[in-house]
Amino acid sequence: MARRVGMRLGSVELAGRAVRYQVTDNDRAHGPEGPGSPPVWAVNIHGFFAGGGMYARESVSLARALGWRVVNPHLPAFGGSAPLEVVTPQGYADAVAAVMDAVGIEHAVLLGHSMGGAFAMAVADAFPDRVLGVVYRDGVATDAWRRERDGLFGRLLRPLVGPGADLADMGAAVLGDVPELVMGRHAAAVARALLPDARHNVRHLLGCVPVARMLLGLDLEDAVRRVRGQHEIPLLAMWGVLDRITPAVTATEFAGVAGCEVVWVIGGHSWMLVEPKIQAGVMTSDPRGHRFLEAVSARRRSVLSLRTPA
Repeated sequence: MARRVGMRLGSVELAGRAVRYQVTDNDRAHGPEGPGSPPVWAVNIHGFFAGGGMYARESVSLARALGWRVVNPHLPAFGGSAPLEVVTPQGYADAVAAVMDAVGIEHAVLLGHSMGGAFAMAVADAFPDRVLGVVYRDGVATDAWRRERDGLFGRLLRPLVGPGADLADMGAAVLGDVPELVMGRHAAAVARALLPDARHNVRHLLGCVPVARMLLGLDLEDAVRRVRGQHEIPLLAMWGVLDRITPAVTATEFAGVAGCEVVWVIGGHSWMLVEPKIQAGVMTSDPRGHRFLEAVSARRRSVLSLRTPA
């Protein structure tokens, strides 16, 4: 019987500020070349007002299904990590790289959700030689998610409050995402996963505000183009069909910029928190997931100078 996988806590200093993380404890994991070969590492980068602990169930699922080791950073200002002095995408890329260094990761697959999708692109653009592939999920690296909002709430308020209606519509979309998280057969497990990081974030709410401001002005379209074109990093884009926070127009825009297909999955913006096995399922059962893994394996063999397994 396979050994049960859990998560361990850790912390690293970045410019004198603590960045927390969780890492899977499957220390004996190895790569597809067999025992003794280096394991495949993944970095699971969380969304806004979340934390690495919220994605622990999914990371454990990936470790068990794919044999990977996975680390979940608590990004600065979230989940108990200290905020950055200056909030920039490069600052967050440096924080992710610091966690990778602390755990001893030279190369990794990046999984980024929402805000984390944008930061995954920032990492891949800043440190392309360390990135084996990017799984981009309901992300905000391009700006259609705020530029082309067309929700009912926003349409009703736009004649009265102008551009402020888009913020109101975004707030309504966030509230609309809540029922998926707190209802259904997995509600208790989801609540247990969400509460610890949520408590940290509520206690240090002011530290999250500069990050929100930065996200509202963020456009990493050029970085996305470099990741796919200049850096030639494999990319798998995934989106919840019921997502209202980063709606379908955002997925279409990203696919056009990145030159890739979108894998649509059942659920809203936070589908991976509700059904943490979906990601591993796409990797193991969907042809597009298979192609991504094959591209990741080829890149890994190249950077590590490994032979193709028999």
